[in-house]
Amino acid sequence: QVQLVESGGGSVQAGGSLRLSCAASGYTYSTMGWFRQAPGKKREGVAAIGRYGSTTYADSVKGRFTISKDNAKNTLYLQMNSLKPEDTAMYYCAAGNNWFLRLKPSEYKYWGQGTQVTVSS
Repeated sequence: QVQLVESGGGSVQAGGSLRLSCAASGYTYSTMGWFRQAPGKKREGVAAIGRYGSTTYADSVKGRFTISKDNAKNTLYLQMNSLKPEDTAMYYCAAGNNWFLRLKPSEYKYWGQGTQVTVSS
């Protein structure tokens, strides 16, 4: 049974940090990523990591967020620093066996339930 479970969300002031985790079970995926969706907006890609550690980031988070994974624990992480109010959203972990490392939600087959991140000014 495929399962992705996010944790680590919360409320923080602007400039603060949070670390999201995503525990994966049921399969080993070639690509895992983080996406976010704010109220009234489309789901957008934040960062993704490939099987051998290659990464890609949305321009809006480059230099502030870092995606990583622990293969032994089958866990995905997103370290978020210098958070801004515009980072406020529900954050989702996603996984799939993708040919390309991209931030297109339609290319990811499995999704977690999400964890809320709220950044106040």
